[in-house]
Parts: sequence; structure tokens; C-alpha cells
Amino acid sequence: MRDIHESLELWGAWAASENSGVDFSPIAAGFKGLLPQTSKSRLQCSDDEGVMIDGCIARLKKIRFDEYELIILHYVLNVSLRKIAKKRKCSDGTIRKELQRALGFILGVMHLINNHI
Repeated sequence: MRDIHESLELWGAWAASENSGVDFSPIAAGFKGLLPQTSKSRLQCSDDEGVMIDGCIARLKKIRFDEYELIILHYVLNVSLRKIAKKRKCSDGTIRKELQRALGFILGVMHLINNHI
């Protein structure tokens, strides 16, 4: 089984290719101009895995919007954690802690989903 970072990297590419049901803005909260314009393709997860992770991300959005936005910026839009910290005017450590909370939430939801199927 893949680790959560790799799974979210693959999901991010899948979501960026407009497969995602999670409604996110391609220009999120003042990050216009920070996003690199790339046309190269990224490896993606399967549709089944993408839909499952999408559901977890949608639940995160309802409960912890700031952490949801961080997941979208980092994994879908490929904004570095350092750029996010600079834009939010906080330390890299603060952003990393917020990311860890979001990943813990996503892993917990994934665990619940996998145990009920």
C-alpha cells in the first residue's frame, strides 16, 4: 500500500485533470501568480481511488476549510509549503503542522471507509 503523501500526489494530478467532484477554485485565496504554468502530465490514481479520496477531501472541506485549502494548494495546484507559509505570513512549521492534521483526518476517514466496505 502507498503512503498518504504518494496517494495524495496521484489524487492531486487526477483532480487537476478535472476528474474531481470537490469544488475548488483554480485560483485560491490570493495565490494568483504563484502557480506555475505547466503542461507536463503527472501520474494519476485510478478513478476508483480518486473518487474515494475525493469523498475524504469533501468531508475535510466541511469541517476544516483552512486544511482543505492547504491540501488543494499543495497537492492539486502544486504550490510549495514554503510559498503557502509566505503568503499566509506564518512559519513553514505552522503549515507543516496544519498539513499533518489534515493528513490525519484524511487517513481516519479512509480507514472508516475501508472498514465499512
